[in-house]
Amino acid sequence: MGSRSDVFAPVRKSQGGRPPKNRRQMLNAVLWVARTGAPWRDLPDYYGPWSSVYSFFWRLQKAGIWDEILKHVTIEPDFEQMMIDSTIVRVHQHGASKQAIGRSRGGLITKIHAVVDALGNPL
Repeated sequence: MGSRSDVFAPVRKSQGGRPPKNRRQMLNAVLWVARTGAPWRDLPDYYGPWSSVYSFFWRLQKAGIWDEILKHVTIEPDFEQMMIDSTIVRVHQHGASKQAIGRSRGGLITKIHAVVDALGNPL
């Protein structure tokens, strides 16, 4: 399991378990979780069991393949469309002396902004 070829190699009979799912479908499932930010357990049923997808992701991560995939995806950002999103976050009581802290009826708050390209990659 240490080499990169082990991740995409066929499962040997001595390892036991079921044969692997379609690897393209597994990769699409990992990308769905990465894109949506959803928990693994919320993975739609048509991708298969979330635990299998997570195991596939973990093997990619452990072999260093996931980092290579992210490098190739982020080589050239798509500036055709840029999107901005923001959220309001409650501030911990020990962070009250910092800048950009506001007051609301709910207590101390701050706002976080993010600008992303058309693929959802942060700019």
